[in-house]
Amino acid sequence: MSKVSIVMGSDSDLPVMSKAAKMLEDFGIEYETRVISAHREPDIFVDYARSAEERGIEVIIAGAGGAAHLPGMCAAIFNLPVIGVPIHTKALGGVDSLYSIVQMPSGIPVATVAIDGAANAAILAAKMLSISDKELRGKLAKYKEELKDQVAAKDAKLGKEGYGEYLKQM
Repeated sequence: MSKVSIVMGSDSDLPVMSKAAKMLEDFGIEYETRVISAHREPDIFVDYARSAEERGIEVIIAGAGGAAHLPGMCAAIFNLPVIGVPIHTKALGGVDSLYSIVQMPSGIPVATVAIDGAANAAILAAKMLSISDKELRGKLAKYKEELKDQVAAKDAKLGKEGYGEYLKQM
């Protein structure tokens, strides 16, 4: 049964939101992915958000650009955590999306990650789920060690090859 729902208002958000899916797969977390417009399909959206918990969803990751109502509307209906992913927009570079998601009224919180930060949204969802899942907590600890090892390897390469050669390889 899916524990996380990845929802977006348009399939044009899929290149960004697929990073959340990939990260959840890496942690072995089951998820569902939906394209639902809060503006164009309000009835379908409300049914989706109302039924999420009974479908086993524990966290919703909602990506949205422009007006970015999807994460906030999810939080207004769904009683468990919602993580908003502001999507980069052509007009304002995603700042419009970011502001729309972080400026939720008191009582309706939405955790928000960076513009196009879907991978971090998945990591945050994993951390939320790991509160009651020690095996997942172990996977997160291993992931952090892998990040540390990656940085150490880059530092060693830089020290060995020098800055100029390192930049040529990037």
